[in-house]
Amino acid sequence: MFPKPIQVKALKKYIIWLKYSDNTEGQLDLSHLAGKPAFSEWNDSELFFNVYIDAETKAIAWNFDIELCPDSLYLKLKGITFEEWKSKQAQYATS
Repeated sequence: MFPKPIQVKALKKYIIWLKYSDNTEGQLDLSHLAGKPAFSEWNDSELFFNVYIDAETKAIAWNFDIELCPDSLYLKLKGITFEEWKSKQAQYATS
């Protein structure tokens, strides 16, 4: 099971800082999503700074329309693929 996000804040436009329950933390650049139709609401300069963790789903969210998967963001912070993460989890389970 993936660690859960416990803190998030927007540092500047398209850059967020995340912290997870296993103390993994860091900055993520989301500028590659800007300009895509699903993220057009980010054009409102204030909306991006209203990022939060959805209490129910733990998604990184801005409103009901814009949410990002916390597991995908965790892997991006760690710089690993899902397969690499899964392999490490299997190693811990057999240790």
